[in-house]
Amino acid sequence: MSRTFSYSNPLPHALYRAEQVRNLDRAAIDGQGIPGLTLMERAGSAAFDLMRELWPSAEDITLLCGIGNNGGDGYVVARLALEAGFKPRMLVVGDPGRMRGDALTCAEAFQKQGGEFFRFEALPRHTDIIVDGIFGTGLEREVAGRWRDALEAINRHRAPVLALDIPSGLNSDTGLIMGEAVRAQATISFVGLKQGAFTGEGPGCCGGVYFDSLDVPPVIYSSEIPASRRLDWLQQSSTLSPRPRQAHKGDFGHLLVVGGATGYSGAARLAGEAAARAGAGLVSIATHPAHALLLDVVCPELMCKGVESADSLTPFLERASVVAIGPGLGRSRWSTALLERVLDEEKPLVVDADALNLLAAAPVHRKNWILTPHPGEAARMLGCGTPDILGDRFSAAAELQHRYGGVVVLKGAGTLVRDDSSRPAGVCSDGNPGMASGGMGDTLTGIIGGLVAQGFDLGSSAELGVCLHGAAADHAAHAGERGLMAHDLLPEVRRLINPEATSC
Repeated sequence: MSRTFSYSNPLPHALYRAEQVRNLDRAAIDGQGIPGLTLMERAGSAAFDLMRELWPSAEDITLLCGIGNNGGDGYVVARLALEAGFKPRMLVVGDPGRMRGDALTCAEAFQKQGGEFFRFEALPRHTDIIVDGIFGTGLEREVAGRWRDALEAINRHRAPVLALDIPSGLNSDTGLIMGEAVRAQATISFVGLKQGAFTGEGPGCCGGVYFDSLDVPPVIYSSEIPASRRLDWLQQSSTLSPRPRQAHKGDFGHLLVVGGATGYSGAARLAGEAAARAGAGLVSIATHPAHALLLDVVCPELMCKGVESADSLTPFLERASVVAIGPGLGRSRWSTALLERVLDEEKPLVVDADALNLLAAAPVHRKNWILTPHPGEAARMLGCGTPDILGDRFSAAAELQHRYGGVVVLKGAGTLVRDDSSRPAGVCSDGNPGMASGGMGDTLTGIIGGLVAQGFDLGSSAELGVCLHGAAADHAAHAGERGLMAHDLLPEVRRLINPEATSC
């Protein structure tokens, strides 16, 4: 029976762990009476249709399949390719004699159509496309032996790769590479999106992500609470509304940026300008006296004052509605004194950069702040190594929130947002590799602080802020990812934060 290919763009926002998707499969099979073979046929059909849509000129098709259900999906793709007049090359990784169940049925159907399969030894020198169906979502140990050889061969090849459900070798729960993983140009995910595809190494391995529910009834999703939530600007921007005509600057808060030790004035300036572009009514910068005057000249909209000591910070704190501390702060006695003075205040805070490093040495638990560490800072805050953070970013974000309170923004590819509510963590799917440059974290701090100043709650400010930051970088990267600088985001921030203007 034919069916309409139904991958969706934009993607769903619910993200799941591998075990949860297996539970959804069982709910469809056992609870709704959909045979597993039918789901496999639908998965292979969806993958074949996507392959033809993305690479319409591809004729020489090579498939690498394992002996489990992921391989079964691949055998369906191969059979459909045969039926469409192609001569697919099927290479099996593993012992075909161990194939069982629906995967074996699909392999036999492929053979009945005249298809042949061969044990993987090497990839052909030329092929138009490679379909990766080696491992599914159940991989829990490092890839080794012939399986690793196959993944390395795929990555060395010049042909584009379509991964079935998840790139082989990628942990679908954490986004960690299990020794080696396929770097695909596109991944088609079935039934439920896997959270590991959107953070850590996941985005780099998956390429473009597509989704097909395989027509399972929506009721089955009520049986599983998503493990996390995908955040994107398209969704987040819907919370914005035009400003009232009678508005004045006092309606949109006053952010105080504390930072900019000697030699690091640029970080404080970037945070301040980003806050202003994000819509804060007033922005002040309390910085080292050595360059306060210079900041006044280069950006007159920012109210920049030099502070010699923690005591001299008091009048600025009194006027501010929210404080962002850390950009360019340094780790000197001056820096430590300013942080201690800021922590005496009950105002909401955004804490970044060296303020987090100082906090790691003297931890504090607080409800009304947003912490924005990158993995190295997160490791110092938890007293572990950076690889421990990268090994499971979801657990790291949860532990940071538990230990320090408030809202945690764990930066990196697939930035995570975790607060103290019962809702699952958010995973931002906006952004690009061009953001791997100095000053990007400072702009994020300013954007989030500017949103808090305007009255958004802390959780909403963090989620809206990371998506605005990532979307601004995506728009700015239209001119190229290499060479993208933090200040390139500022015009895009202003444009995106005013969706009523961009839709005209």
